[in-house]
Amino acid sequence: MIGWMAWTWPTAAFFLFIISSIAFMGYLEYRSPGGNPRHGVLGLHTTRGDRLFIGLLGSAFIMLGWLGLMGTPLWGGLGIAVAWIAFCFWKV
Repeated sequence: MIGWMAWTWPTAAFFLFIISSIAFMGYLEYRSPGGNPRHGVLGLHTTRGDRLFIGLLGSAFIMLGWLGLMGTPLWGGLGIAVAWIAFCFWKV
């Protein structure tokens, strides 16, 4: 049924990471409702889920930009994306 897509280990790991991140955010929301809203450097009032979304969306653009400008390997883009997600949860 899923033979139409070329599933590789990195693709499966990526989707597993996204699913586990969403599940973990759901667990945190269940344990502590409200998401701990705060005012960040972007001037937005954000919750944990908002920060995850901003971090993942920004990481996608970082990886696409790295691929378009530098090509492969993507380790540099991955480092910048991890730093961006850390920044999002710390300051945004």
